[in-house]
Amino acid sequence: MARLRGKGIPSRPGLLLSLAILAFPLGLQATPAFGQESATAATVNPPANNPLDDESSSVTSGLPQPGPSVPFKTFESDSVGNPDAVPERAMDGGQIKVVDQKSKPTEHVEQEVLIEGLYSYGNYKIFASGYDDKLYTAGVEYNRHSWGNFLKGQMDYVAEFLPFVLLNKPLHTDQWGNPIPSSEKNVREYVYGMGFSPIGFRLQWRSNTRIRPFLEAKGGMLGFTKKAPATQATYENFSLQSMGGVQVKVDDRWGVRLGLFGDFHFSNAFIVPANPGLDVMNANLALSYHF
Repeated sequence: MARLRGKGIPSRPGLLLSLAILAFPLGLQATPAFGQESATAATVNPPANNPLDDESSSVTSGLPQPGPSVPFKTFESDSVGNPDAVPERAMDGGQIKVVDQKSKPTEHVEQEVLIEGLYSYGNYKIFASGYDDKLYTAGVEYNRHSWGNFLKGQMDYVAEFLPFVLLNKPLHTDQWGNPIPSSEKNVREYVYGMGFSPIGFRLQWRSNTRIRPFLEAKGGMLGFTKKAPATQATYENFSLQSMGGVQVKVDDRWGVRLGLFGDFHFSNAFIVPANPGLDVMNANLALSYHF
């Protein structure tokens, strides 16, 4: 042992120390950096797919996907500006389209304007006491199909304006409208007036055929230039009309109305002590325009 040390061979502890010093630089070269090893492992062995991601992707694939040909339309409030208005939604090519109130189609309402004339041909005493008077009118009537159907007929709203009203009456009458003396009933005068009836209805049957029977009633006011039908009465009177007849269709726009029998009543409803009033039977002819 003494001879081995003398020839330069180190002892066992020194040998181990020398080997450790030589191996340290080799270990540094063989071991890669931590960042490089992680990147290499991620590239060679990619992470497994998350099952939650697979489930969400399968659910998403079942939903309608937006297409380039049908763009989304944003909701706009209606013209009234109602924030509570709910838009109507319609499916179109797998997309949801928003339809606002402005784009909704408007329903056409049937309307009619009539140029009319009335001629009285008789006088009777039912709701009034006036006697031997004649009434003539001319004006415009407006009908609008607003109230659906009733008794299998079409129910329309009616309004009327009479710019021309002519009353032919005896010159001298008592407070009830009777001519005095009766022998002078042919001594007569004409009283002019105007009328307006804002409330009325028309019930018309067989509206899709050429000949259409109807019933009509309307109420309003009459005003005369003199107290009528007697000098103790009033200038203004309430009016009530009723009529039955037929309307004949000429084409899609024009027609003719024949009011074969009607009653025209007016009176002052006892606004003053004397309320003679008048009831006349009449015929009504009219030219109608439908739109």
